Amino acid sequence: MLPGAAREPGGELVRATKPGEQRARRPSVRPPGEPGRLLVRLVTRLVVAQTIAAAAVGLPFSKRQLSSILITLAMVAALCVLAFLVRSGTKTAWLVAVGFEVAFVAYGLSRFFAARYLGGTLFAIITLGTLVHPAVARAYAVAPLRAPQEEPPGELGLGDAAGDTYGGQILG
Repeated sequence: MLPGAAREPGGELVRATKPGEQRARRPSVRPPGEPGRLLVRLVTRLVVAQTIAAAAVGLPFSKRQLSSILITLAMVAALCVLAFLVRSGTKTAWLVAVGFEVAFVAYGLSRFFAARYLGGTLFAIITLGTLVHPAVARAYAVAPLRAPQEEPPGELGLGDAAGDTYGGQILG
């Protein structure tokens, strides 16, 4: 059977296109900016999961030492702020996220070598690897989508105010 052909219930061969003609591609269901937004959401979810993992692992294993509890809580607070920042999808957010994740990996590895405690270091490595992936970096390089700025109803804009003067034109 030919590619792009099917048989009807009566056994007749039916083609979707004419012979010698290429098939037209269907338009994508997603808007052009959608894959980038999906990657931003993925990174946001990873940072939120890293926050939960850092709290869930760090607090029970703190051995009731105040300094360890405070460090864990500070890391969880920083990760919460990072999750809100990463959600914006800007290039600055990406740069700050990469910097924070490098610091989390370095801190986690130092704790591992000093005390054999791994904590959330693996999650930080996974999140850092996701952030430095070229597709994710490109998704953060594109300006985030924003709603168009419209004038509030009932207020005159520059075009409306100039409607009666000089025949609708603004002279300078």
